[in-house]
Amino acid sequence: MPSTDTAFWYANSAARDWRTAAPSSALVYHQTLEGYAPTPLTPLPLLAAELGVRQVFIKNESDRLGLPAFKILGASWAVCRAVCERFGLDASGITVPELRDYLNRDVAADQAPVLVTATDGNHGRAVSRMAKLLGLTARIYIPSGLSDAAVDGIKSEGAELVPLEMTYDDVVEAAAASAADNPRDLLIQDTSWPGYEDIPRWIVDGYTTLFTEIDHQLADFGFAAPDLVACPVGVGSLAHSLVDHYRSEGHPHPSLLSVEPETAACIAQSLLDGEPVTVDTSFPSIMSGLNCGTPSDLGWPSLLAGLDGAVSVSEDECRQAVVDLTVLGQDAGPCGAATLAGVRNALKGEDRRRALNIGPESVIVLVSTEGLAANPLR
Repeated sequence: MPSTDTAFWYANSAARDWRTAAPSSALVYHQTLEGYAPTPLTPLPLLAAELGVRQVFIKNESDRLGLPAFKILGASWAVCRAVCERFGLDASGITVPELRDYLNRDVAADQAPVLVTATDGNHGRAVSRMAKLLGLTARIYIPSGLSDAAVDGIKSEGAELVPLEMTYDDVVEAAAASAADNPRDLLIQDTSWPGYEDIPRWIVDGYTTLFTEIDHQLADFGFAAPDLVACPVGVGSLAHSLVDHYRSEGHPHPSLLSVEPETAACIAQSLLDGEPVTVDTSFPSIMSGLNCGTPSDLGWPSLLAGLDGAVSVSEDECRQAVVDLTVLGQDAGPCGAATLAGVRNALKGEDRRRALNIGPESVIVLVSTEGLAANPLR
């Protein structure tokens, strides 16, 4: 099993010319959720000066529909689609209250789905929240080393927690095996494998709301498009959404950068090798939500073709990014702040800047996927 104990850098000069089909939009569905509002896109001119570009924006996901991370975008849409499919309902135009009313009225208690997933934090809480909103139960499998804040967050949603002394990838397998043995269970996993692709696809589609918001918000600031969007990466589902959004017709085509911990850089190492590889994730990281060892099968083709760059960051670099963003008034946990650390690494040297097509007039967007409440510094 390859080890990722050193910094990685990958560049693909052909990525901006690659095109793919536009993903399905979940924006209209998200707009029906109580409390929906676009998360802030905030300019950070001090970082722009540091990085030698026109402007840096941060897309701050520290409060998304009442949760301290972006994951509810994918979980909400996937749960809706999966529950509707199980009971033969039309998911188009349906709202959470309508779906809850149907489950309460027309589904016997012993036939109600149990939502099941493995998580390294935020996804499990998002699935648990959807279970609560629909009047269902949830069973969440977690790996060793998950932060107390992440565990407490999942428990606060009323889910059953199943802790396992395993790495994240092994916990995913355990959750899938358990769900396969229980007819009521409905697995809502944000990674894919052969034969399990529809629900991960719906999760990816749900995430596109984030990037649609960025496009609209940049236009409000007078910018037609970003020049670089940096995204933190675990198994690659959010990055898959990023690539499919910006590499489809009718959208801008900026440079796209993935950022991972040095100790769990499965995407960067896979891109360098030209094929998916699994890396050892037994070394703990403060970027717990990114501590994933195997790329999603579903997302891999898009990541290989559409990412301009991939970079890894150290624990110390990430800690410094959290501190620096806090000073700038931004609530960013380690996974979210990783994008600042990653852009700093990616723009070291003129060769890397040229590879990402970055110059003095460039506009950079940092996707900060979580607040400190989701994963406090340890």
